[in-house]
Amino acid sequence: QVRLVESGGGLVQAGGSLRLSCAASGMFVAITPMGWYRQAPGKQRELIAHITTRGTTNYEDSVKGRFTISRDNAKNTVFLQMNSLKSEDTAIYYCNKLYSLATWGQGTQVTVSS
Repeated sequence: QVRLVESGGGLVQAGGSLRLSCAASGMFVAITPMGWYRQAPGKQRELIAHITTRGTTNYEDSVKGRFTISRDNAKNTVFLQMNSLKSEDTAIYYCNKLYSLATWGQGTQVTVSS
């Protein structure tokens, strides 16, 4: 059974940085296209970054140039480095497969104060 556990969120001032982690079990991130998603208050969950099995990355326009998705195959973990954070990045952040979504984890709250 696939289990995804996100961590690393917190309260940060605008312009600051955070690094989110997603520890996976029951699957291997090395052979699974993975994504980071976020859900802001009152909005639908959206895909903001993904990484393919080849390591190709892609980003939603609002985070392009500020966020970086990566993975550590040995740790079976996916990361999201977030720099130059803005108040509009405030959301709960989740990781999941890019296709055939697994059960969502609890997510990690990111709050950016202006």
